[in-house]
Amino acid sequence: MSYPFLSEFDIIFAGGGSTACVVAGRLAACDPSLRILILEGGQHTLNKAAHVQPYQYFTHLAPTCTTMTFNIGNPSPHLNGRAPIVQCAHCVGGGSSVNFMNYTRSPASDFDDWGVDGWESKNLIPLMKKLETYEVQADRLTHGYDGPIKVSSGGCKMSISEDFIRVGTKYHKRPFSDDSEDLETCNSYSPWFKYINGTTGTRSDAAHCYVYNQAHNPNLQIWAGKRVKRVIFEDKRAVGVEFTNDPVSCPDADQSSSTVRALKLVVISGGAFGSPAILERSGIGAEAVLKQCGIEQRVHLPGVGENYRDHISAFVPYFVGDEFVTMDRLWRGEESVIQEHLARWKSHRKSLIAQNGNDAKIKWRPDDEELKVMGSTFEPRWKEFFQDRPEKAVAIWTLFSGFLLSSDFPPRNYMTAEMIALYPVSVGSVHVKLGANGKEDIDFTTGYLDDPSDIVPLNFGYKKLREICRRMPSYRGEVAAFHPHFPEGSTAVCGEATGPVDLDAPDIIYTAEDDEAIEKFHRGNIQTSWHSLGTCAMKSRTDQGVVDARLNVYGVTNLKVADLSIVPKNVGTNTYSTALIIGEKAAMIIAEDLGIEYRL
Repeated sequence: MSYPFLSEFDIIFAGGGSTACVVAGRLAACDPSLRILILEGGQHTLNKAAHVQPYQYFTHLAPTCTTMTFNIGNPSPHLNGRAPIVQCAHCVGGGSSVNFMNYTRSPASDFDDWGVDGWESKNLIPLMKKLETYEVQADRLTHGYDGPIKVSSGGCKMSISEDFIRVGTKYHKRPFSDDSEDLETCNSYSPWFKYINGTTGTRSDAAHCYVYNQAHNPNLQIWAGKRVKRVIFEDKRAVGVEFTNDPVSCPDADQSSSTVRALKLVVISGGAFGSPAILERSGIGAEAVLKQCGIEQRVHLPGVGENYRDHISAFVPYFVGDEFVTMDRLWRGEESVIQEHLARWKSHRKSLIAQNGNDAKIKWRPDDEELKVMGSTFEPRWKEFFQDRPEKAVAIWTLFSGFLLSSDFPPRNYMTAEMIALYPVSVGSVHVKLGANGKEDIDFTTGYLDDPSDIVPLNFGYKKLREICRRMPSYRGEVAAFHPHFPEGSTAVCGEATGPVDLDAPDIIYTAEDDEAIEKFHRGNIQTSWHSLGTCAMKSRTDQGVVDARLNVYGVTNLKVADLSIVPKNVGTNTYSTALIIGEKAAMIIAEDLGIEYRL
């Protein structure tokens, strides 16, 4: 069958997220004559305040925001019957344009655990260094100092985060580290650095750092507002894509399809949700899924859409004294405060405009005493995965200087504690399906808390984090509506306070009923960490893999997947760093395939 192709390029990227920007930008820089097209369903982010001003990341969580897609999961009995919602980016730059900008990196062993030839940590560390300019400390062996992505401490330090470290090290009896992102350090309190350019005070995202800065190259094109429907094949060779105007980005535009030819390669880069959907709409996937949607199967690849993984989070807010600086007034949109900080930011690129309110963390591992308290449910998981791997954190604990859950709350000062559970056992899936109206829908199972061990670190972490917060100078009590509802008369009942308790004050004693309240709270409130991955896994085909070590989709030619969907096992990090590494590695692989010189 012949197609009326609109135009032709050498390489087409189906999706314009973080990884796609890295790959396209690197290849364009290596060979400016290479004709590259990025098709992105969302809109451009170039120099838009909501994307370049760090403090505005909060706005992308709004339910009405069009820079995110809200994927609704299937109701789960393990979540008190809730249908969880998982947002993913819908704009040029993907997650790098809307995320919290938290700079974390996996322990090196995570990549070795993948067991994929060429993707071992020894091969990836040079790429980690190549992509970053680490502005925080000099002469660190595993950090880079000449890359496009800038890492800094942001516009100013928040005293609440400094107190979190001070109290955490003393009360929680953990050491301090000035660099817990050296690929091995764990279980110490540390500053939390950010993907923020310390010189310009702007977000350090893949769109601006890899592709927008190559506007002088007419061969590198980004067509925003274009949703890729499927890959076009001639026999088993990918030769182009079919796309439409995106209904969210271009609601009034013609929705008829267009096609564009790829002379050398199609790269699917739609993320953990978009990439399996494009493959399934192209006839690549499990027979039952395709048959339900009336799609003719081209390649039997049952791993497509399986192996969905994420990190689960719990957020709990506390009241803060009026004398402490928080992000609340900016996040509430108080115009006079915003203008005051904008003036400083424009003058010398400092102030809360260049902040995310999140300056401290611990990559936490339980000690022997804590493991006893956590009980027998977590013990097998600890022994099987964590016990002999001291670089693997069970969770990240952190504190935001502000009310992260809503901007529509009584105008006071707040701080929000967060627990991010790393390496959960539970696994989900993402597939296309036909909805009741005959239109395409999503069949999404998160898997959250399906395994009983996954909730244990959250239940324990709530108690320990609460004890740390109670001892901080800024503490003025709990925002009870967003904490567990403890039985009347319990010593754990939440409410306002006049100030902190002493550092050596006794811990709150929780009864069995209190523990039930904490577990019920978490099942009713835990949510995504926006770290979705794994649905086009880089594994052997017999092990439900979708791509091989060179990112080729099994069963076809001239088609690769490059994004977080290829990650075969979970990683102990905020996943932007992983998306960047995949981009750098994919660029190297494609350059080798095309015979283009690529230098580290």
